[in-house]
Amino acid sequence: MAKEHAQQGTKPERAKGAGGGGGKKGKHDDAPVGPLPEARLKALFREKVDASVGEKFGLKNPMQRPRLKTITINVNMGRHLEGTKLPPLVRQTVLDTLVKISGQKPVVIKAKKSVSNFKVRAGYETSAMVTLRRDRMWYFLDRLIHLATPRIKDFRGLSPKAFDKQGNYSMGLTEQGVFPEINMAEVNFTHGMNINLQFSGSTPDMSRHLLTELGFPFRKDEKNN
Repeated sequence: MAKEHAQQGTKPERAKGAGGGGGKKGKHDDAPVGPLPEARLKALFREKVDASVGEKFGLKNPMQRPRLKTITINVNMGRHLEGTKLPPLVRQTVLDTLVKISGQKPVVIKAKKSVSNFKVRAGYETSAMVTLRRDRMWYFLDRLIHLATPRIKDFRGLSPKAFDKQGNYSMGLTEQGVFPEINMAEVNFTHGMNINLQFSGSTPDMSRHLLTELGFPFRKDEKNN
């Protein structure tokens, strides 16, 4: 699925012959690659979850129901600053991590203002971020739920209280190794990340119900406030 996820949104490629790009074309060299299948969680939302949210909250008009719009992954690198620059190994490790888990090139964010307590100065690179939309967002969410979170040490579920007033959800991971795409034997250092799920037209209760129906692993020993 990681391979499918990384290719989502790119132009169709053509199959290469066994002799490589410089050799003679094979019989099937010009056959275009077919479209990728619909993301599993996207299909689940369309076929079941959307109607479930509408029924539970009395939203008969589909346009009134909440939608998952984007997922943002952010890695803070400011604490690794050495003078005015990031060590190349730190920067490259973080960027490689984000590419592997998202299938998308990250952007590096510079600080807008100085914060002496965190040794951050305006204009210096302090974090890297990826914003996922459409099918890449759904592929990532599927892997986060079913592959990454079960690999968290002593995992007992995610907090059901980390919603803001608009129904957006935030969570943190302490190390990138929970994603199976990352081989920790090949990385230079361990780093965490913040993951934010942004909804439109939602509330905390609506978003929690939507994510629960998608299989989001909330802790069952806490009540929803």
